[in-house]
Amino acid sequence: MVLCLAGAMAVGFFGIAHFAANPAQAGAVTANPERVFIELSSLLFNPWIAGILLSAILAAVMSTLSCQLLVCSSALTEDFYKGFLRPSAGQAELVWVGRFAVLGVAVLAIWLASDPDSRVLGLVSYAWAGFGAAFGPVVVLSLFWKRMTRDGALAGMLVGAATVILWKQFFAATGLYEMVPGVALATLAIVVVSRMGKPTPAMEGLYDSVQGELKRSGV
Repeated sequence: MVLCLAGAMAVGFFGIAHFAANPAQAGAVTANPERVFIELSSLLFNPWIAGILLSAILAAVMSTLSCQLLVCSSALTEDFYKGFLRPSAGQAELVWVGRFAVLGVAVLAIWLASDPDSRVLGLVSYAWAGFGAAFGPVVVLSLFWKRMTRDGALAGMLVGAATVILWKQFFAATGLYEMVPGVALATLAIVVVSRMGKPTPAMEGLYDSVQGELKRSGV
């Protein structure tokens, strides 16, 4: 992961240096900074090598897309449809619901991608800010704080997600990534609500079991 992130950052820095020295070639990158890898590959490498490098983008997109489609389909089918709408649904019915869920998510993704003004990295960073703020503090505190309660966990998820949405809408001009205040306020909500309520035995049991596993594995 360190090597991957270092490579991604290096592409950005190399792009800044190259296009600052060659402003005539910077038109596409100036219009859309997310094209820096594509433009650098096309300009600096032999077409055969550039083709291999650019195919990596499609490989990454396809692998991520397949996983996300399956996860969304499983969540909609098992957690929502079977969990709330049709608890007695059979396996054949769930298979068809899962197929329609994949189709629906794919159509939604195509609609989002059809907007020429949309930016992939912007959407991804916004989505991961919501995920990180909603679930990150809950996961971390469930591993290291025995006092966390069920209500505290729910409060943290709601406050984290709401903070990211509100910050993106009203405070984006500050330049602060919305995950930062989201994680901070979610953590605060978990601690405050957990302190106000009684300990949840199930949460304490989960904490003890996780700590036992960590000790047995030598962590």
